[in-house]
Amino acid sequence: MALMPADNRLPRSTPEAQGVSSAAIRAFVEAVEQNIHELHSFMLLRHGYVIAEGWWSPYRPEYPHSLFSLSKSFTATAIGLAVNEGRLTVDDRVVSFFPDDLPAEIGENLAAMRVRDLLSMSTGHDKDATGRAQERQPVNWVKGFLELPVEHAPGTHFVYNSAATYMLSAIIQKLTGLKLLDYLQPRLFKPLGIQNPTWETSPQGINTGGWGLSVTTEDIARFGQMYVDKGLWCGQRLVPGAWIAEATSRQISNGSKEDSDWEQGYGYQFWRCRHSAYRGDGAFGQYCVVMPDQDAVLAVTGGLGDMQAPLNLVWDHLLPAMNGARLPESSAAHDDLSRKLSGLSLLPPQGGVASPLAKRVSGQTFVLEPNDQKIESLAFDFSEAGDSITLRDADGEHRIACGRGTWKEGAVSTTKSGSRVFASGLWTSEDTFAATLRWIETPFVVAYTCRIEDDRLAVDANVNVSFGATSAALVGHRQR
Repeated sequence: MALMPADNRLPRSTPEAQGVSSAAIRAFVEAVEQNIHELHSFMLLRHGYVIAEGWWSPYRPEYPHSLFSLSKSFTATAIGLAVNEGRLTVDDRVVSFFPDDLPAEIGENLAAMRVRDLLSMSTGHDKDATGRAQERQPVNWVKGFLELPVEHAPGTHFVYNSAATYMLSAIIQKLTGLKLLDYLQPRLFKPLGIQNPTWETSPQGINTGGWGLSVTTEDIARFGQMYVDKGLWCGQRLVPGAWIAEATSRQISNGSKEDSDWEQGYGYQFWRCRHSAYRGDGAFGQYCVVMPDQDAVLAVTGGLGDMQAPLNLVWDHLLPAMNGARLPESSAAHDDLSRKLSGLSLLPPQGGVASPLAKRVSGQTFVLEPNDQKIESLAFDFSEAGDSITLRDADGEHRIACGRGTWKEGAVSTTKSGSRVFASGLWTSEDTFAATLRWIETPFVVAYTCRIEDDRLAVDANVNVSFGATSAALVGHRQR
């Protein structure tokens, strides 16, 4: 790749200088806006240079974003580093690392399970073990995993299994005495220039491995560039090239649909893609797409439900635009793309009506009936200085300021959605106040539609994406 500039940012270039048409990138962005409504950011690299980047406001380059299962690819990289250090091999048996957590009877399939089976999602479990392991042993997930039945011979049956990645993190901690995050800090994060990464931790004090890492979009791009360069970074060997090749090649079949990027084979915590590409990805639109044949990387964050849709747009618009030779510069096309990228935004709700109810309910608290959201109460404040809602849950009381036709930035103390929130609110009718909350470090956007009738509050709560229900009806009564 190109040498890093003094400020440690990835080097920038025009698209044409790296053999890509600015017009094609603009067409990709326009297709995203027409077909996908919750992409939060993207960064496109070619030949080691950033040739296009954009954040849909209020998302910003400096904010980290939850990676969900894209975390898995970082965990697999840690295993590759530990293998290179001679700490283990991929053929080591999983049970050998945890003698104190084994069940009384060790089945034949559990005994045969190797590190490579964890890496390739071929542990032999009939279905994802994550929830079942946590339910069985809420504090010791390792023990819960080892207690589960293993129905198939390891290495023969693909099942996407985040608990397998958690076990990889546990192995790193067992071998090194360091949490996964701390192990990777001097070996990967610091050399790549990834600053202030965070990783969720289990009740047992082990980084979750299969999810929970938060970094910026440019950090994702750095990771992908290191992979496209086969483990090299600015001339320094970070990861063995042989490991890169092994981890990103097909280790097990996971389907046969030619038009699906989820059925092209699976490596070591990397998905094979169409067009000889591969990727790490995470729920709701977190991607690190590596295109070795094109010497290109695409980093994406988002909050969307259809994970195939963005990849289709990449293959339709970006891939055909990558030429082998430098293209003639087109200042008009490049300026047009620059204007488009600098103006990306996700607009807050507009309009609204004046409500005489605002003054009457301002300062009032509504106690909610027990609900799955675990929200105990909502309070409202409407004044010339601005509007806000105050939400109380198990983490405490959180006051969230709402812009009027704008996004207003705030920060709250909560373990569920990250700390930084952008919010906007308006009255949609005289008795209904609607607030939209963007938890900016996550994929999640929550909309509360609050209808107030005398002493009663009815709230329709909707979230853009979720592993469970995306809507809930809450009922509350004015606190006396």
